Amino acid sequence: MKKQFLSQVKDALAKGKIIVYPTDTLYGLGADIFNIDAIKKIYKIKKRPENLPISIAVSSISDIRQLAYVDDKVEKIIKKFLPGELTIVLRKKSKVLDILTNNKEKIAIRIPKNKIALEILSNYGPLTCTSANIHGQKTPSLINDINMQFKKSDIALYIDNGKLNGAASTIVDLTNDKPLILREGNIKEKEIMDAK
Repeated sequence: MKKQFLSQVKDALAKGKIIVYPTDTLYGLGADIFNIDAIKKIYKIKKRPENLPISIAVSSISDIRQLAYVDDKVEKIIKKFLPGELTIVLRKKSKVLDILTNNKEKIAIRIPKNKIALEILSNYGPLTCTSANIHGQKTPSLINDINMQFKKSDIALYIDNGKLNGAASTIVDLTNDKPLILREGNIKEKEIMDAK
């Protein structure tokens, strides 16, 4: 990504604006996870019920450690599958805003295996990682189709990475002794169980 464009992205996020950015599965709506107004805007423009938590994306295991509790078992799964098509649910640390988690003690985190996403995340910091669609509708695979779902004032920047139509990530809750699959994507339950 060109330096000038990356600085535009960082500037928009720092001002509490929303971007559409690519991940290794689908396009996501990105906002600063520490900006409560930006997160409220995500819920509003996506028409997402506020009792549904929003997952976040980070660029590294050290970012995960700053936001959630990681033990040896969790670390094994992170090292095996991330970056990749896996979202892990962990116990959150107090710095994570309650609006992201619907006041629950858990947070869903992933490290996307996408060069552009990782460049943004490593240069700016953790972002929301909810799919770029209106709640309940299919996530379009092309930026032009996503653009048509939202008002011009809703999104500050669209980052086009071509057609993205991967399956949604597998979600696994790692807060108990045994991993619990909440949604199965390309990474299958057996692979996660075998990684323990």
